[in-house]
Amino acid sequence: MAAKKKTIRTIPQERTPMREQDPQERARNFSEVACGYSVEDALREADRCLQCADEPCVRGCPVGIDIPAFIQKIAEKHYHGAYDIITDTNLLPSICGRVCPQENQCEGVCTVGDTLEPVAIGRLERFVGDLAIQESWANIPYIEPSGYKVGIVGAGPAGMACAADMAKAGCEVTVYEAFHQPGGVLKYGIPDFRLPNDVIDAEIDKLKRLGIKFECNTLVGRLFTIEQMVTEMGYHAVFIGTGAGYPSFMGIPGESLNGVLSANELLTRCNLMRARDFPNFDTPLKPGRHVAVIGAGNTAMDALRVSLRLGAESVHCIYRRSRKEAPARIEEIHHAEQEGVDFNWLSSPVEILGDDNKCVRGLRCVKMELGEPDESGRRRPVVVPGSEFEFVADMVVFAIGTNANPILGQTAKLKLNKWGYIATDENLATSIAGVYAGGDIVTGAATVIEAMGAGRRAARSMKAYLGLRDSESVYDAAAAGTRFGIPGSEHGFARVRLA
Repeated sequence: MAAKKKTIRTIPQERTPMREQDPQERARNFSEVACGYSVEDALREADRCLQCADEPCVRGCPVGIDIPAFIQKIAEKHYHGAYDIITDTNLLPSICGRVCPQENQCEGVCTVGDTLEPVAIGRLERFVGDLAIQESWANIPYIEPSGYKVGIVGAGPAGMACAADMAKAGCEVTVYEAFHQPGGVLKYGIPDFRLPNDVIDAEIDKLKRLGIKFECNTLVGRLFTIEQMVTEMGYHAVFIGTGAGYPSFMGIPGESLNGVLSANELLTRCNLMRARDFPNFDTPLKPGRHVAVIGAGNTAMDALRVSLRLGAESVHCIYRRSRKEAPARIEEIHHAEQEGVDFNWLSSPVEILGDDNKCVRGLRCVKMELGEPDESGRRRPVVVPGSEFEFVADMVVFAIGTNANPILGQTAKLKLNKWGYIATDENLATSIAGVYAGGDIVTGAATVIEAMGAGRRAARSMKAYLGLRDSESVYDAAAAGTRFGIPGSEHGFARVRLA
């Protein structure tokens, strides 16, 4: 008997909440804040999906996960089936389920969200990914070696997504990472209370099982160049996914004082280099007692919340626009408020104040008001005359965006755009034949899932460049007709390699 069609009136009306650590308790530890769905939670939330025919959520996902299909598998209690569907396009579900801005992507266009709160797609993806780690599931397909060598520069989300697709295509893939552990921004930029390191390590281990090799402590552009990779090192194709981790500052007086640092430095020292556990680890970090973080994006929220956990007595967020314009996820701002962060909206720093020892002693700011929209579509902040004010601070952290690291541009003949990012065509090909790039090093700072989408796009272009069969783009299986799972046009096909 066919299941009765669900309507907006027949599904559970409330979004299934996720259990979290108590704010006062979690502000003193680095354990994960959100505790994840139980099986019962996941089944209830999966029942809220209407299984829409037009599937807007799939179009809203940068890597095109078949969201209704994997949610239906959860509803059927076929959890491994749900994992199979997700990993067709995304090998990092536990990571993406935690850090993707679903509210602006798949959940932002969810049909249920037109009337009720949208289906918690990210939480369901995390549920499946965590269950896969717990049960040691991994989808390792049969891989026929193609004879091609592919080099990946950067072990972040874009690099890992590209590496996975190229490994599945039979290529021998080596990923070069400048830091001592793979993961890129996932490892150095996102604290354990949002994305635990053991989750990242478990997902990376699945990539290693595809045969991907990771070479850490390898700074491409210093040890060897991109040109050397495609010549003397013998790589048939190269992908650059180094991200954009070069911090920005404002150029205001006092930026050279002791106690001024970028959010990237604070987070890298604390997360990747374990300064939070000093002296058990060798990385020193003098925590601030009164910390001011400039900016209101996700990185700023991480810096604010890390500072609390390092023992700061007061933590201030300084942002020149209002809460409504803040680029951070609503959930991150909410968590920061719960934990005791003091938000100074419509405030902009004009000078960092120092003491006789050239250390930070305070921050001078001005009040702002919102004027007409600027090119970003947000209302432009305008200084309120005579509104200067000061407050005590002994550490100032800049979290106002990042730029492309100049090392590759200085050491390779890659064409760059006017902002210093790598220039590519619509296929993500660079100015060097066989070299492709994607993610933040091309677009500037974006999301984890957008970087992964770029890595997969580049992989499709690289397969076309190498002449490798790509069933997603070479033919339309439905149109060609298949026998034994092989398109009719390919019966009798044999690979021929010319010397």
